[in-house]
Amino acid sequence: MADTTVKVDSETRDRFAAVAAARGQSVRAYLAELAIEEENQLALGRATAAFREAVGRPGIAEAFDREFGGLPATTRANRAA
Repeated sequence: MADTTVKVDSETRDRFAAVAAARGQSVRAYLAELAIEEENQLALGRATAAFREAVGRPGIAEAFDREFGGLPATTRANRAA
């Protein structure tokens, strides 16, 4: 992959460098990882929105309960103290 330059102010550059150093990474490696993480977060946000839309449709929860027997009954042992 070819190299390119991204212009940022020196404060931002220093912050990236500090975070990368704390993680034991180069700035290049840190930014590459950060880009992937951000792409994943965007995809997760889209998937979450689609899921919420789907389960919010009338009859979906009832169909799930019919097909799969509903959610397991909550017992005292399963609940947080």
